[in-house]
Amino acid sequence: MKMKEITVLLGVIGIVLMMILPIPTWLLDILLVINISLALLILLVAMNTKEALQFSIFPSLLLITTLFRLALNISTTKLILSEGFAGTVVSTFGSWIARGQIAVGFIVFLILVVVQFIVITKGSERVAEVAARFTLDAMPGKQMSIDADLNAGLINEQQARERRRKVEREADYYGAMDGATKFVKGDAIASIIILIINLVGGFIIGMSMLGLSFSDALSTYSVLTIGDGLVSQIPALLISTASGLIVTRSSSEGNLASDLTEQLMSYPKLLYIVGGTVALLGFFTPIHIITTLPLALILLYAAYNMQKNMARKQIEVEQQEEEQQIEEVRSPESVINLLQVDPIEFEFGYGLIPLADVQQGGDLLDRIIMIRRQCALELGLVVPVIRIRDNIQLKPNEYVIKIKGNNVGGGELLLNHYLAMSPGYDDESISGIETLEPAFGLPALWIDETTKERAELSGYTVVDPPSVVATHLTELIKKHAHELIGRQETKTLVDNLRENYPVLVDELIPSVLGIGDVQKVLAKLLREKISIRDLVTIFESLADYGQYTKDPDVLTEYVRQALSRQITQQFSQEGETLKVITVGPTLEKKIAESVQQSDQGSYLAMDPMSTQTVYQKLSEQVNRLLQSGQQPILLTSPTIRMYLRQVIERTMQDIPVLSYSELEPNVEIQSVGVVNL
Repeated sequence: MKMKEITVLLGVIGIVLMMILPIPTWLLDILLVINISLALLILLVAMNTKEALQFSIFPSLLLITTLFRLALNISTTKLILSEGFAGTVVSTFGSWIARGQIAVGFIVFLILVVVQFIVITKGSERVAEVAARFTLDAMPGKQMSIDADLNAGLINEQQARERRRKVEREADYYGAMDGATKFVKGDAIASIIILIINLVGGFIIGMSMLGLSFSDALSTYSVLTIGDGLVSQIPALLISTASGLIVTRSSSEGNLASDLTEQLMSYPKLLYIVGGTVALLGFFTPIHIITTLPLALILLYAAYNMQKNMARKQIEVEQQEEEQQIEEVRSPESVINLLQVDPIEFEFGYGLIPLADVQQGGDLLDRIIMIRRQCALELGLVVPVIRIRDNIQLKPNEYVIKIKGNNVGGGELLLNHYLAMSPGYDDESISGIETLEPAFGLPALWIDETTKERAELSGYTVVDPPSVVATHLTELIKKHAHELIGRQETKTLVDNLRENYPVLVDELIPSVLGIGDVQKVLAKLLREKISIRDLVTIFESLADYGQYTKDPDVLTEYVRQALSRQITQQFSQEGETLKVITVGPTLEKKIAESVQQSDQGSYLAMDPMSTQTVYQKLSEQVNRLLQSGQQPILLTSPTIRMYLRQVIERTMQDIPVLSYSELEPNVEIQSVGVVNL
């Protein structure tokens, strides 16, 4: 065995022998000083530990120190009762506290006992009990968390073993602390009993055996009893405080001193309030200003220095972040960040910064929030976050809208003007800068504030620049909505639907269709501006027909038929006749004969001459309706609807193509044109 191990063993044996063998007063004085020093050392170590496990020996040490203190109490009691003297240390403490007033000394000693027994010891015991209970209850969850991190590859086997060992040590430690605090409680009770024995027994022995008078016996044994109680209770109080600190310490980056100064001194404004309050106490109460003013000045000065240091640290942190960003840009790994493509971007020149700057009255951010809400209500699509940034490469008044990094639209704005669109006839008194309305390409004028009221009276539609941008952005999102819904966005919609319709979702996905199959159907609906908000009906239809076909085009047709009421209300007002362009029998026959089958599904293979003829005849009918101010709608049979849509998709994408099965039976239909070959 090593020398230090033998020393500890001999020390514990010596503590036991102290309870039996007599000890000379000079050795007792040394042991009492050692007891006080050891208690002070334990308190300082407890204050400087960052976590409880750093002082894992504390429960055992608490038992040894309690035993040592009781052995000293027994030794001093034997000397007090037998000789009427227990050494210089005991006499000094008793005389120093009593100072000729025995009652005061007893009161001070009793106060120390009450503080230790009722306040510190009782609180430490309760905290240790609760900590032990919660630590044991949390063990299964911590073990599962370690296993999850290990399975995910976040930690290796060695790290997992260390973390499991730490969890076990925490449970053992707090369980031991729960029991060790009972020793402190018993020590406090024993001190009170020893106090009574020393006082009563010493008084009787002093008068009966030593022949002391009543006053001499009372004075002598009272001083010795107080001194003995103090030299035992002061170390007990220090160790009780240390045990309280240990069990109340939570895991942190520093020790008690650093955490105390960092957390308590992090609010300089509150120190200003405290300092001002202390100063007011000196001015408006009998407490003299000489007493309160120095403390108030110290608090105010400390608050000023703290505020200055916090500002300096903030600047240093910002500089470090800038340097770190520069290093990240220079590092080879930073290239990976350039691969990120935002779903929607809105870039503008420096002249349009007031649009997005709230301090300059810009409400573009609020308008974008409303656009996302509008798209969710009209299309059933959760529009991704729109990235807004300025671009010095653009013209000052120019803006650009991008979808997945590609330009899909843009325009120029005049912030101090209004966009006026003609009602169909021009008023020569309305003058401005000629331009095109960016969302629909209509001719318009940029007019100033003085012309606005006259233009509105003349029937012009007048809008401000933020409204122009919001309208353009809304129309582009609707036009490219099918590009914004991917598998991840579809998964989000599916998860949201599962909360209320778990049976429907579980039946469809993944046993019948996968997320990718559902995404293709939703994208095809959005491509033709059909809202996907009614996901319940869409999923019901996919669950019914997905068992027979996986072709997204065919599934989309079944879904459109299930959404007939929605499609009817979208293109026809209640009580009004729906005016349509119908497809003649010769064109229907030609399209049906041109359908080819392949392993990937069916497709249309019409000859170029026939396709050109269809374009020409359909354009004539569409232009005729547009000139009369009507919305052109193409109506055909269900069997060829999707193929006819393929024919006109590139040149006439905005023309709705409906089938008879997508309209409600009560809708009155009027054919205003026929397309035939």
